Amino acid sequence: MTITRRTALLGGLGGLGLALAGCAPAYRGPERSVTIAAGEQGGFYLAFAEVLAAEVSRAEPRLHCAAVPTEASVANVERVRDGTADLGLVLADVAQSALAGQAPFPAPVPLRALGRVYENYLQLVVRADDRLARLRDLAGRPVSVGAGGSGAAQLGERVFAAAGVSVVAQHLPLADAIAALESRRIDALLWSGGLPTPALAELNRTTPLALLPLASVIPALRAKHGPVYEQVQVPAGAYAGVGAPATIGVANLLVCAPRLPSDVAAAVVRVLAGRAADLVPAQAVGTQFLDVRTLIGTQPVPLHPGAADTYRALHG
Repeated sequence: MTITRRTALLGGLGGLGLALAGCAPAYRGPERSVTIAAGEQGGFYLAFAEVLAAEVSRAEPRLHCAAVPTEASVANVERVRDGTADLGLVLADVAQSALAGQAPFPAPVPLRALGRVYENYLQLVVRADDRLARLRDLAGRPVSVGAGGSGAAQLGERVFAAAGVSVVAQHLPLADAIAALESRRIDALLWSGGLPTPALAELNRTTPLALLPLASVIPALRAKHGPVYEQVQVPAGAYAGVGAPATIGVANLLVCAPRLPSDVAAAVVRVLAGRAADLVPAQAVGTQFLDVRTLIGTQPVPLHPGAADTYRALHG
């Protein structure tokens, strides 16, 4: 999902939604903190969550919102489940596993959603000077398939299994994986996030990168895991000199536990719907956006009742 003009962000729910979002604060309960479990330093999850937290705190003075770094999707589900975070950014396929109690979750985790916030791109990153062109070129090579506790790790295992490619898998945090790729201790890193990922864009300035196309495994993934995976195109220019390969897209959802108070859910949704143009981290303007038209598309996670009621009100 890409766009070249910020003004296109202002479509979708219509003038009523924007008008409501610009009115007096919606939340009138006791002052409280709201914690968003986000992602790794240098990644899009954390950058987006920090922007969202600032906007919620600005729009709703009684809500003190903050983003915290985590290992990403799996860890975020666990934090929401355990009550150590109010909200979490979670890939739709990880949320699907959580709801069903499938690995890595030992039991079903009840989740509710506040919105589908952006498209997540699976990025299989190699050095351009290694001249690797396709998945099978990585057979037998050391590859970081994502940090433990990340959605990339779950999806990475599925991707290599679907492709019938065996690699020497490592589970490195993003910063460690970048250092290992730069020093040639690994031949590729798998990362799941928005575009451009700040830490990868920085690496690309000194060590030219390439992204391997991954769309060929989507039919096998969908056959086994359902329609949570779709083909997306990396926007040309997302990373200088990298091109526009086709890869795997997964919706990123803002989730919570069913116990989240409805008035808190409503306040956050008003910010999502009414301040979409302000919720794009600076480095991603032009390549990534929050689309107010698809906020309610949170399958497989049902909307929180407070969120659903607010979207109905915004639609009129």
